[in-house]
Amino acid sequence: MPYNRGGKDFAMRNQRRFSIEFKSQVVHDLLSGESSPAQLCRRYNISSSLLYHWKKQYSRGKFNNEPTEEAALKDRVEKLERLVGKLTLENEFLKKGLQSSLSQPRRNGKSSPSGVPSSAASGGGVSS
Repeated sequence: MPYNRGGKDFAMRNQRRFSIEFKSQVVHDLLSGESSPAQLCRRYNISSSLLYHWKKQYSRGKFNNEPTEEAALKDRVEKLERLVGKLTLENEFLKKGLQSSLSQPRRNGKSSPSGVPSSAASGGGVSS
């Protein structure tokens, strides 16, 4: 059981915070190729997942730098994919609503959307 003091776990008090400048320098070291990712992780006592997370953030311009063209395009594609998904859901919803409204019988002699009374449109009614 973790040590609990004042309502906070002991492990939570030891969470480190890194400056943007530090993150940027570590990513520069990685991109320069002078050190391997494993060497950088050991040197700065960080996990490899954190290193690659910083690399991704850097490529997207999160460290007060210009995003790379590839990252900017990826962001654009992600936004467009979300928009396509949203529009697809709306389209399906509207199709179901239209099908539902067309399949319901009309009441009180009101005409169907084609202008023909509903009993004649459905083939029902009195035949001569």
